[in-house]
Amino acid sequence: MSKIIDFYFDFSSPYAYLGSHLIEAVAEKHDRVVEWHPFMLGVAMKGERTFPLTEYPLKGDYSRMDFDRTARRHKIPFQMPVDFPKATLAAARGFLWISGQNTQLAVTFAKAVFTAYFVYGRDISDINLVADIAKDTGADRAAFIDAVQSDPVKAAFKQSVEDIVGNKKVFGAPYFIVDGEAFWGADRISQLDEWLTEGGW
Repeated sequence: MSKIIDFYFDFSSPYAYLGSHLIEAVAEKHDRVVEWHPFMLGVAMKGERTFPLTEYPLKGDYSRMDFDRTARRHKIPFQMPVDFPKATLAAARGFLWISGQNTQLAVTFAKAVFTAYFVYGRDISDINLVADIAKDTGADRAAFIDAVQSDPVKAAFKQSVEDIVGNKKVFGAPYFIVDGEAFWGADRISQLDEWLTEGGW
């Protein structure tokens, strides 16, 4: 049996940010390893003909309230960015590049990007900002900038997103797959925990 919990995320998703805080305790409890996979929600939404939650009139107001409520419940630092959502290609490609060298460093980078946006409201669409974050977490800044603008990294990320959305059928974030079972949403992490505890049902 695989010891992996696959975690699919978009850096501009508030629920993915919250889920990134919640999944680790569940993984540790069940002696699992979380493998992080960045993708672009926009690609999935285009296929599903949907929009970011905050763009719906009633659902948008509710989602903003729920982001705050969920963060308070779990004592997760959170401040809804004023400028939302953001294009996160540089950060996502950067994660893919860093993970090819050091997966733990990539996770550290991802957490720092999430914090920059959902705690401090920084512009994570800015390649120079995410390069600074990469440097602060231990990556080579100049190499990072070169990599995220390179054709091989662009092609690798495009192929990864196509596989995640087209083949794995991931349509939202956070999205988790464990032992072949899919769980969508930060609010399904507790059910994922129960699934592992009981061995499924």
